[in-house]
Amino acid sequence: MLPAIETNPVPVSPAPCLRIASRRSQLAMVQTNWVKAELEKAHPGLTISVEAMATQGDKVLDVALAKIGDKGLFTKELEAQMLIGRAEIAVHSLKDLPTILPEGLMLGCITARENPADVLVVHEHFRPYRLETLPEGSCIGTSSLRRLAQLRYHYPHLIFKDVRGNVLTRLEKLDAGLYDGLILAAAGLERLDLAHRIHQVIAPEISLHAVGQGALGIECVANNHGVLEQIRVLNHEDTQDRCLAERAFLRELEGGCQVPIGVNSTITGENVVLTGMVASLDGQRLIRDQCHGPRHTPEMVGQQLAMALKDQGASAILEEIFASTRVAGAHGD
Repeated sequence: MLPAIETNPVPVSPAPCLRIASRRSQLAMVQTNWVKAELEKAHPGLTISVEAMATQGDKVLDVALAKIGDKGLFTKELEAQMLIGRAEIAVHSLKDLPTILPEGLMLGCITARENPADVLVVHEHFRPYRLETLPEGSCIGTSSLRRLAQLRYHYPHLIFKDVRGNVLTRLEKLDAGLYDGLILAAAGLERLDLAHRIHQVIAPEISLHAVGQGALGIECVANNHGVLEQIRVLNHEDTQDRCLAERAFLRELEGGCQVPIGVNSTITGENVVLTGMVASLDGQRLIRDQCHGPRHTPEMVGQQLAMALKDQGASAILEEIFASTRVAGAHGD
């Protein structure tokens, strides 16, 4: 669970100002400005500023994400600002935040989740088609090994090609005819007021989403109770319990955002229901299972599901992927 504010903490004064570290992409700024506005609404008089910057993942656009091999591609620069005292919090797409954080930092808040589904966006010439009816050899762009593995498993007749850049850049490449379709996150398109570009919402039976997809994570300096009190007004308990189960699942499998691991989670009564999968890169092997348990111990649910998949062969699949990544890195690919 997210660390609770102490019932009788040592008296602390909320910070009179709050500095937010953020990526400077358009989607990141939309998300960060939403957090800023909500915190200002909850804390009248609080002065909030935003420090926007590029991360490694924003700068290296000519190499597939999987070949860069860094789990902090979109977070390290923001975390550095907090560790050197230049920011109190950082706003992340939770799917980009590693499950193990640097010493001295913590996940202080998880916001209400938007639609976590993957979606298909197509070039105008392909609007009559859906994934299952696209002509053989249609070129689909995605930078996610998770999406790639699952879609290869279900649609071996399609060709998949890596695509980099922010959401708007990817859409420009699609509209220019470099791809017949793209696989993107519904939440990102909706936050950018681009929901009209969604052609098909992909069912979880076909593509389980990324851990944390659709939610925002607010990272902060550990044990700063004044800041924690300020940001926890945005914490959404249902999303928190679902995402903590998902993140524990990923952490137990020792995976990152560039490993073909997918999830889906729901709250049913007082239980968290978690579905998870691990797939080989070629889509030939896909292991999937489900686990449920009390929502007050969501991380145990994630750990149990990870162990169940390991027993079914997930460890061997992941080791093959890690080995191939190490070889690619050694060759400078």
